[in-house]
Amino acid sequence: MKNPLARTLVQFAIRAALGAALLSPLSIPAQAEDMPDRQTANMAAQLIAQSPVLRRVAIEWLRDVGGKPAIPALIRGLRFNPNEREIIVEALEMLTGENVGDRWHDWVLWQQAHPDIQAFENHDSFVATLFASIDPNFVGFVYPGVSHKIRLEEIVWGGVHKDGIPALTNPELIDAASADYLTDDELVFGISIKGDVRAYPLRIMDWHEMFNDVIGGVPVSLAYCTLCASGILFETERPDGTNLTFGSSGFLFRSNKLMYDHQTQSLWNQVTGKPVVGSLAESDIELKTHPVAITTWRDWQDQNPTTRVLAIETGFIRDYQPGKPYGDYFESEDLLFPALVESDDLDPKDYVFALRSASADKAWSLASFEDTPVINDIAGAISLTLVGNAASRTVRAYRTDGRVFEKTNDPRQLVANGETWVVSEEALTNARGKSFSRLPGHIAYWFAWSGYLGDSGELAGVTKD
Repeated sequence: MKNPLARTLVQFAIRAALGAALLSPLSIPAQAEDMPDRQTANMAAQLIAQSPVLRRVAIEWLRDVGGKPAIPALIRGLRFNPNEREIIVEALEMLTGENVGDRWHDWVLWQQAHPDIQAFENHDSFVATLFASIDPNFVGFVYPGVSHKIRLEEIVWGGVHKDGIPALTNPELIDAASADYLTDDELVFGISIKGDVRAYPLRIMDWHEMFNDVIGGVPVSLAYCTLCASGILFETERPDGTNLTFGSSGFLFRSNKLMYDHQTQSLWNQVTGKPVVGSLAESDIELKTHPVAITTWRDWQDQNPTTRVLAIETGFIRDYQPGKPYGDYFESEDLLFPALVESDDLDPKDYVFALRSASADKAWSLASFEDTPVINDIAGAISLTLVGNAASRTVRAYRTDGRVFEKTNDPRQLVANGETWVVSEEALTNARGKSFSRLPGHIAYWFAWSGYLGDSGELAGVTKD
């Protein structure tokens, strides 16, 4: 605040407002020994107060008393208090010694790059208060004392309430001939488990982002993060024999959706399939992945003539025209929400195929399949063969034995050492009955892969143009 008189008035108001703030409905109870952190949490809560005076007092207090542990709260305030943008930015610049700009997006990126900045101890209480003011149902996700494996500072609201993007549970399927709403070139998620073959069109899944179903007797959830362009098929049976079902929480972490399970209300990382906030966060649960292919409706039918497909009558009123909700985003080079890209090997929204194996995680640029539709490679100790089509974003990976496979004129066949192999959803198979099983994997934007599996995952040898 550059006006000396205004600063004096605000400093004077702090003494009077602090007492009121601590007694306000947003106040967060705590023990006496926690008073400093309780005061910081209470003053941070005033960032969403109705009174502009209280908001400005809170900003001054957090800057002058809260210090660096108040930085995460001030960054949140930058998003929800556009009228106080100038003084919040001044406070952040004073506390960090850096000029990042006046955009919330850029300050979130700065925060992601500075994990050394630790929020005040009662920060979870402030975050719970803030989120509950957006949607009371959020209290089941973030609350005082909640266990978490990711920084609560980096959980951001995605702009919708809990289940504002409704999951489809046991949705109606129809035979392929009845799916007159689909065109040949439209993309679908193709899934086959134990001979149960199904297609879930992207034009519908763009609106729902999750389904819970049983395919081939296996309980599964497709977790589709439109912001990451990744649809990952998880097996959801728990060790005790019960099943988890999932929905969209409304929250994001580094521009990746945080899904939640209906059974415990824990938040899960959509890329890793691990719980990260809530009662399951301290567990070692990791959901098993199954193969899923993005491909055109025509190609899926050609290779899987018995397929069933999602009915367009979902029970929800949506405009299911292709690309309707996210078409502009898919065409843009920009991200909607802040995500720190861990590697510049590719552009953030370049597509990769991500292998998800218990032995090794590895990604291949989708563009690498333009000139080489069949790639023989190694991931960790695994020899594998990938069959891809960059135009339709289709890649299937198979665990092989080191022999070199090559394409033929028939996309449903490969050849190795003069012998023909049939390409199916389950395996590569020759006439003698020998087969190589398919490996789980999925398409994703590069920023999502590098941000979550960049430390442990490998990128096949590609460079940017």
